[in-house]
Amino acid sequence: MRTYVLSAAIVGLLGLGAIAPTIAQEHAHHAQPAPAAATPADHAHEHAQHAPDAAAAPAQRWATDAPLRKGMADIRGAVQALGHYEMGHMGPEQALEQVATIEQSIGYLIANCKLDPQADAALHGIIGQLGQGIAALKADPQDLAAIATLRNALQAYPRLFADPDWPLDAPAAE
Repeated sequence: MRTYVLSAAIVGLLGLGAIAPTIAQEHAHHAQPAPAAATPADHAHEHAQHAPDAAAAPAQRWATDAPLRKGMADIRGAVQALGHYEMGHMGPEQALEQVATIEQSIGYLIANCKLDPQADAALHGIIGQLGQGIAALKADPQDLAAIATLRNALQAYPRLFADPDWPLDAPAAE
């Protein structure tokens, strides 16, 4: 996986703006580096423009490696746990702990996945959408619509990737 591309996406989306401009300049797929004053919302919009259409599955789903399967399973578990938050069975502090788990799992994906460039681009779109949900929940833990954003991102994964532990018809999170 091209670590520098996904690192820039995560840094920008998760609001670590102090180092985002430097990393954003390393984007190989951008014609111009991101401006130094870009906000995380600007960066998320920029990635949405370059991300593949999550609804458009490839003719053959992309192969997965063990780190991708582990990272996505961990993200799925955290998103499923947020269902308890939606029902009032978990407080905001616990919900933000699940958000931190998702962030850590994304970091794990970035550090450990080895995918071909097209599969990497497909994963980039999923991670960008996850980043939008993370940012929304961190900005306003009462924004339960952010959990739907996380679920939507996960729905694209089995359509795009052949993960034997995550069948195509399995729900992303309940």
